[in-house]
Amino acid sequence: MEKNAKIYVAGHRGMVGSAIVRELERQGYTNIITRTHKELDLTRQDQVEEFFAKEKPEYVFLAAAKVGGIMGNATAKADFMYDNMILEMNVIHAAWQNGCKKLEFLGSSCIYPRMAPQPMTEKVLLTSELEKTNEAYALAKISGLKYCEYLNGQYGTDYISVMPTNLYGPNDNYHPEHSHVLPALIRRFHEAKEQNLPYVTCWGDGSPLREFLYVDDLANLCVFLMNNYSGDETVNAGTGKELTIKELTELVAKVIGYEGEIRWDSTKPNGTPRKLLDVSKATKLGWTYKTELEDGIRLTYDDFLNNPMRAER
Repeated sequence: MEKNAKIYVAGHRGMVGSAIVRELERQGYTNIITRTHKELDLTRQDQVEEFFAKEKPEYVFLAAAKVGGIMGNATAKADFMYDNMILEMNVIHAAWQNGCKKLEFLGSSCIYPRMAPQPMTEKVLLTSELEKTNEAYALAKISGLKYCEYLNGQYGTDYISVMPTNLYGPNDNYHPEHSHVLPALIRRFHEAKEQNLPYVTCWGDGSPLREFLYVDDLANLCVFLMNNYSGDETVNAGTGKELTIKELTELVAKVIGYEGEIRWDSTKPNGTPRKLLDVSKATKLGWTYKTELEDGIRLTYDDFLNNPMRAER
């Protein structure tokens, strides 16, 4: 990408989109265009087509999505499927119609099968059934990935996709019911510390294994791939390291300074038992992560403390 190329970041107010904007600015890109949801509703095809016809962005980072944790994904499947599928199809299609040079689609590691061999390579996609608790979201993301692939094959576009592992960092969503595991734990332990609660109850039994990538590291990879990768197959984004939810919970409690008891509610779902990405493809391309988990949690907790509006969402 040329430093003055017109670059559209869809979803710039979200955790991933805002990190991509920060990274682009850090690297000296000067022509970044954004729109708030109020200015441009990406689920409305007419608005998206009008925007692309007028602005003609040369490069697109598609980081906009409807996201949530286990509860949100399990209880609002229709909403997650419709909103994500219509949003991504509108943006990808309008980019193609208006001659966009390159588009990068942001997915999620939940697209991979529930019982995929670990660590998961990009090739395990669609080899067996998905995790039921986030199946609707995964199906929508798979559709976006495949649409990029099909446009490349049929029309010769250069549209790529990247599949991040669990993300965390500045501008995360700390909502008590609609957030992912790490920001949910930050809020829960912070409030327990503030209220001097004797114990905190967490979902499941703490046994699932998870991998976490600091969002600014993902943004660095996204810009790197836009400049250095072309191909139909997605690229995994992660650290290649994992820990149990129990270990994660103890680490969050340590960073926040909560010293009470941690209890587990095994009547609540665990989700996928293990979800580790094989990141050798990104490594071979010349990229690796920089931020270790404890350091990243400290940075994220600072964001939580200094971002009250985000914390109350």
